[in-house]
This record gives sequence, structure tokens and C-alpha cells, in this order.
Amino acid sequence: MTKELERDLGLYAVLAISIGAMVGSGIFILPALAVDIAGPAVILAYIVAGALVLPAAVSKSEMATAMPEAGGTYLFIERGMGPLLGTVAGIGTWFALSFKGALALVGGVPYLLLLFDVPPSVTTPVALALATLLVLVNLLGAKQTGRLQVGIVIVMLAALVWFVIGGVPSVQGSNYTPFFGGGVAGLLEATGLVFVSYAGVTKVASVAEEVSDPDRNIPIGILGSLIFTTVLYALIVTVMIGVTDPATIADSETPMALAADATLGTAGVIAVVLAAILALVSTANAGILSSSRYPFAMARDDLVPDLMASISDRFGTPSNSITLTGVVLLLLIAFVPLLEIAKLASAFQILVFVLINLAVVAFREGSAEYEPSYTAPLYPWMQIVGAIGGAVLLTQMGTVPLVGAVVLTAAGVGWFAVYGRNRVDREGAAVDAVRRQVGRNAVDRTRETIDETRRDHRVLVALDHELSKAEERWYVRVAAAVARANDGEVVVARFEQVPDQVSLTYASETESPADVQFEAQTSELDAEFDVPISSGTIVCHDVRHAVVNYADHEGADLLLMEEAASPSGLRGLLFGSDVEWVLRHAPCDVALLNPGANGLGECDVVGVLSDEGPYDPAKIAVADAIAVAAGGSITLAYAGRADASDIEGKTLQDYHAEVAALCSVPVESCVPFGDRGRNSTEATASRRPT
Repeated sequence: MTKELERDLGLYAVLAISIGAMVGSGIFILPALAVDIAGPAVILAYIVAGALVLPAAVSKSEMATAMPEAGGTYLFIERGMGPLLGTVAGIGTWFALSFKGALALVGGVPYLLLLFDVPPSVTTPVALALATLLVLVNLLGAKQTGRLQVGIVIVMLAALVWFVIGGVPSVQGSNYTPFFGGGVAGLLEATGLVFVSYAGVTKVASVAEEVSDPDRNIPIGILGSLIFTTVLYALIVTVMIGVTDPATIADSETPMALAADATLGTAGVIAVVLAAILALVSTANAGILSSSRYPFAMARDDLVPDLMASISDRFGTPSNSITLTGVVLLLLIAFVPLLEIAKLASAFQILVFVLINLAVVAFREGSAEYEPSYTAPLYPWMQIVGAIGGAVLLTQMGTVPLVGAVVLTAAGVGWFAVYGRNRVDREGAAVDAVRRQVGRNAVDRTRETIDETRRDHRVLVALDHELSKAEERWYVRVAAAVARANDGEVVVARFEQVPDQVSLTYASETESPADVQFEAQTSELDAEFDVPISSGTIVCHDVRHAVVNYADHEGADLLLMEEAASPSGLRGLLFGSDVEWVLRHAPCDVALLNPGANGLGECDVVGVLSDEGPYDPAKIAVADAIAVAAGGSITLAYAGRADASDIEGKTLQDYHAEVAALCSVPVESCVPFGDRGRNSTEATASRRPT
């Protein structure tokens, strides 16, 4: 029996996890780098970055209330964008969070060295010891993790608030000039750098399956922590720059401690160092908690081995996933230079945030089951701004981070191709959203085409050989059915090709028995059908050019031709058929007709077949006209993949229903897949006046 994760994380734990995941390297380490790039404008960079994170935060809040399951970013992107991009997001975000956790632990050690007289060589051993401790804590359970996080965040925030309040009286206005020391380019680059300071805002969604009352606690936790942290960042950086020369901050490995020493003395330094250590440890703790849920969720979707989905009987945690994440964290701390890797992970994190915004659009526009209790405001403009803003920031990250993001993406694609592709048959909501948009566009074109057939529609029937009266009647009957709707007319043209050495003037003045027969039988047909019919013989050296030129000359809205077999052999391979050439160059819609052995006869059903994509609007218009003339109905048949998903079947049924509503006769839908069976009559429209 499948085991479930315990829902024991309340609102305070959610806020603590989110705030603790953000307040770490973003404020204790990155300001020194950002000030060197943008000068005092780094204050604005933090505010702009927080604003650009907002679309992804509200988007993820919406999806988390619709799918409160472990996995967070991976889960939402996999369901929204498909298993391929889900695999990329899952593996990439897992590594990105592991990188950031390792960086937080190593970055916190310099603050620790300010309190103890120890050599720098202990940095890595201490970081490894802290990482091991945090992995063990996470193995014990989410409740213990949440409680630890609440305690860490309370102590950390108390020290930071003291830093802000105590530092305000010492602020010097001269330190803020010139404000835009790095110009607009510097501001954008700094914004891209500090963007990762907010990456933790959505980490709580990865443990959504363990949150109590997720419909309330997840949105409040995510949005509340983002707003709080943005204000806190801006205040801290403002005080930091105001009490310390920006150039001095840029040269320091512990910029917060440097600023505290200038305003609060030894006690302030101790408080800030303690806050820095706690903040960076909490960042690593939240990173282990959330990143370990990515392999867990991916295993439940068959994208990584099932071993990662096992839950400990004793502690109720995904122990194998946590253990693997811990091993990766320890290896990174021990062997990998983390600063550049953190930048690479940051670039990929921005890319993931772009995908989060697009995933919401996919869910809303597709037909997948999606019922969030919280909906993001200003849809879809907020998501569009978030996606574009993230793409712009990616361009500011430099060549190495972008290349690293490409490598991580390629690794995800490669893993899916080797392992996941043969194990899953799902498709993302984005695929269905695109399919539905294509269907809507096709319906609009079909509506326009059908409406045009009801407004002085001029139909040209092109005949390029001798036909009996019965054969010609078949073509004229189809043309008349299309033109009759609203005072249309039919032009019947017989194209007679003569050798190049024969003068066209001579040929046109010579009346053959075939010409006489054509004129006689066409005159009889003119009286038979209740539409104006004109006719004539066109003498030419090249039939295909003559057909196209005559259609343009007559202002034809629809060209009816016989469906001829394509030429075989070398000529067909090199040049194709004359019909194919006409289809490419005709100035109007072209319908190819094949009367078969019995002609139109007394038809009851007109079938319209498609094996890929939407129906040709001209096909629907002609089928509707023929069915009206014959007093029959239309069957929309789809000969696509028999193993397609139920979602694809539902989308196709909805498309058929919209097409049916445009027709003047009853319409049946035949879809050979999905839970609706091979023959369905759901897409039926009542007859409407012509």
C-alpha cells in the first residue's frame, strides 16, 4: 500500500522555512559582490529582484493549492510542461538547491572564524560536520525540521532587526552618492546576481504534501515571506551602505559583521555573526528539506528509480532521497569550488522560475484537471512579465552561468531520453493548451470560410479533359451546392491543351466536336440547378498555369478540380504533379474532388477525414454545402494515433463540437481513442438556417 507523508507543518513553520531559505547568502555574502557591481543602487537591485520574483511566487502558490504534493517546482513543471521539461527542472533544481546549501555552509564559516581563533583550514571540516548534522535532522522528520527552522529564524531575525534599528542613527548620506555608480547595466547585473536571494521563497511548495491546511498556509506563507524578506533586505542593505564605505564592503568576506562593528560594537558583531551562522545553516537546512523531495517526487512519476520514493517506516521521511541529497552536499563541500557553481545554479533557478510562470498558463489554457483554491491575480500579464523579466536577467548573468545552465538542461534531457522516455506516456498541460489554441484558430478560420461561402461566393470548376454529362453534373452539383447559399455563381471552364507549335488564336477559332458537346451539356445543366452557371473553353499551352491565371481573372473564391494521381518515376520525384503546383499557386481555396464509381448519388453522410491537425476550413465549407444540398449530415473523422491520451481525445471532441456549431446540418464525431470509444455522437449541432 502506498504510504503518505504526514501533514504536520503549520503556518509558522511554512513562514520559517521560506524566510530561512531566503535569508542566508543573499544578505550575508552577496552584498559585497553586488556593491562592487552597482554601487549604492544595490538597494534598488534587491527591490527589483523581489518584484520580479513575485510572478513566480503567486504562480507557484496557485499551483501548490491545486497540487499540494511533494515535489514543488518539479511537480508543477512536469504536469504543466510535460515529463521532459519536468525531468530537466527536477534534476536541475535538485542540484541547484544542493549547490546553494553547500555554498551557505561554506560561506558561513568565515563568520564563525570571527568568534574563534582557528585556522582557515578548518573551514571544510566544519562545513562537512554541519552538513552531516543537518542531514540527520532531516532524516528524523519534517516536524523536527520545521521546529528547528522556527527557532533558527526567530533568533536570526531578532539580530537583524537590532542591526537595522541600531544602525539607523549612524547612517551617512554621503555614502549613497553617486547612487547609480554602475549605471543601468550595473543595476541589471546586480539584480541578476541578488535574484537568487529570493529563490527560497517557493521552497515550501516542495513540501506542500506535508503542510496542514495547504489552501490557506501555502499562499500566505509564500507571499508573506516574500514581502517581509524584500523589505528586510532593502533595510539591511540601506543601513549597511549608510554606515560603511561601499568600497570597504566590496572588499570584505563578512560585510554584515563589518557594518555591525561600525555601529553596534563588539556585542553587535557577536549578534550579527550568530545571525549569519544561523541564517546560513537554516538555508542549508531548508535546502536539504526541499531538494530531497525532488528525487522523491520524480521516483513516484517513474522518472528516477523507485528506490528514491521509499518512506522510512520509523520516521515517515523519504530517507533514501534525503541520504542521496546529503551525499551530494558533502561531495560538493569537500571537492568543488562553490562560488562559480552557485552562480551556475542561480542562472538555472531563474530559468526554472520562467518555466513556473509558463506552467500556470499551460494549466489554465489546457484541459487537464486543475482546480486551485487560490488563483494568481492579473493573469496572464503577471506571468508574462515574470517570464520576460527572468529571460532578461539570464542575459545579465554572463557566459559561464549560461553555459552551465545549458549543460544542466542537456543532462536532464539526456537522463529522460535514456531512462524516463520509455517509462512514462504523459503529456503536459502545455501540449494540450497549444492543441486547443490551434483548434480555436482553426475554428475561427472555418467560421470565416463558411461565412464567405454565404456571401456572393464564386466557384470555378476546372475540367481538363472530356467528360460525360453525368460526370460534369457531379462537379457542377458540388459547385452549385457551395454557391447556392447566398446568391453565388458557378463558372465551368474546360481547359484544352494544344501543342506549343499550334497558335492559340488558331486553336480558339477552331470548334471541335468536344467543344460542341461541352457547350450543349453545360447549357442543360444551367437550367437544372438553381444558380447562375457560365461556361467556356480555355485553350492553352500549359493547363496548370492557365487554371491559376483564370481563377485569378475570374476572382474565384473556390476552385474545384479532379483529384489526379501523382506522376510516378523521375518526373514525379523532381517536379511533382500539376495538381500539387496548382495547390501551391492558386489565388483561392482549392478543393480536390474524386467522384468514385457512383458519383455523388443520393448521399446521406458527408465524411471529413483528418489524420493530423485541424480540418481544412475549405473542406468543412464544402462538406457543409454538399450535406445541405443532399439533405444529409456530416461525420468528422480523425484517423490519428489509437494510443493517444484521454486528454487529447477530450480536446478533439471539444474541437469537433465547435466545428459542428458552425455547420448547417447535424454533425457526428468519430474519435478512435480515449475513454469515449471509437464512435461518438457528442459533437452534434442542430440545423440552422442557411
